[in-house]
Amino acid sequence: MSENQHKKRFLNLPKYIGGSQAFKEFITQNLNYPADALEANIEGSVIVEYDISDEGVVLNPRVLKSLGYGCDEEAIRVVSLLRFEKVKNRGVRVKVTTKTTINFRISGMKINYSVPEKSKTEGEGKNSGTKTYDYTVSW
Repeated sequence: MSENQHKKRFLNLPKYIGGSQAFKEFITQNLNYPADALEANIEGSVIVEYDISDEGVVLNPRVLKSLGYGCDEEAIRVVSLLRFEKVKNRGVRVKVTTKTTINFRISGMKINYSVPEKSKTEGEGKNSGTKTYDYTVSW
């Protein structure tokens, strides 16, 4: 087959409205990090498989790779919000199965440390308490 000729597609597959960049932005904007996962400093990925109807609606989302701590439920919630373009396949209604990886990353690192404070009135060798510092580094 020459480079100028295109392969014919037997079926049209549903596409996310706006393309893959819009798909990633939608996931990022609508994903809420679960409180349990934040408290436990859990990071990782959840793989969700789902069907897309010929109308572009997500059906039957299910977790293939679990992370726990509420991340699985949140991934299913976000995937259920997705809407794809309607597909026309010569009058045939087609349901497509696909999967998406939802990444859970804590944006920023929290650092806290304590420094013993020395009392000015009681002399150099005495500690009067500790001072705690908290910093959040974001990238």
